Amino acid sequence: MSLATHIRTIHDVDRHHKHLKWSKKLDPVLTVSSGDVVTFDTLDSSNGQITIDSDTSALDSFKLELADPAFGPVYVRGAEPGDALKIDIVSLEIGNWGWSAVFPGFGLLADDFAEPNLKIWKFDAASGYAELKPGVRVPLRPFLGIMGIAPAADGEFSTIPPTNVGGNIDCRDLVVGSTLYLPVQVPGALFSCGDGHAAQGQGEVCGTAIETPMKATVRLTACKNYPWVQSPHLFLPPQAPSTLPVPDKGCYATMGLDSDLLEATRKAARFMIDWLVSTKGLTRHEAYILTSVASDLKLAEVVDMPNHAVTMSIPLNLFSS
Repeated sequence: MSLATHIRTIHDVDRHHKHLKWSKKLDPVLTVSSGDVVTFDTLDSSNGQITIDSDTSALDSFKLELADPAFGPVYVRGAEPGDALKIDIVSLEIGNWGWSAVFPGFGLLADDFAEPNLKIWKFDAASGYAELKPGVRVPLRPFLGIMGIAPAADGEFSTIPPTNVGGNIDCRDLVVGSTLYLPVQVPGALFSCGDGHAAQGQGEVCGTAIETPMKATVRLTACKNYPWVQSPHLFLPPQAPSTLPVPDKGCYATMGLDSDLLEATRKAARFMIDWLVSTKGLTRHEAYILTSVASDLKLAEVVDMPNHAVTMSIPLNLFSS
């Protein structure tokens, strides 16, 4: 049976219930029973600083300290330290637009891209695609970048870096039908989410995906005595056959090799950008953004010292020719 058929009680968290720090001292905006379903109406990761009408000049006044708001928190009855909070992804609704950006000083290749660039994507979610430019379409694959709970440590912690209790994990595998488990560290868990993505590659290398407002519905369940969950754990269901009207054309991949794993990753990304510019007619900014929203990074090998091998692959069915 589908997740939707198991809905117990539905609650709502609106976009005014947001915070920019994780803290066990945040007051919950909602208290639910284990197994209840909650719908979150979330802003995009810019916190409203970028709109459908923005251009690159909007990045000049962008305030990073306002980015990546989380919505909540929600107190789950029965969730105690030593348990795991199970988050079932029931539904994810996106609108008709999103954005991607290259911010100077931010991203995997920050040293290579000194100039800012903003891409506003306009799409019909029913079509299944967002268009980078004529002849280059990215399949939509919505997920939440932020899903996290309160840490046991005292203090306030930024929502931007991920931690063992989740947060901005930016894992593109957590689509509808997937499940995330997080280690509960405080009573009630205090769950929040946000950072809706319409599509993202594994790695989010330029620092942004297709960022978009999202209405997300999840089921929150306290799983008693799950000591093996000490960091985010995922259950990913079997993949359904593709419903997109474009055949699988395979992938093109580049490989980076270096004794430093991060540098090997940079090399793979640089080689992919070079290939996209040389063979697909993209600008370097367009290629960098495309690698961030549609390419996948993988560890090819990490044992043949001194060098590690990292690949970046991109589906060829993104391109009409």
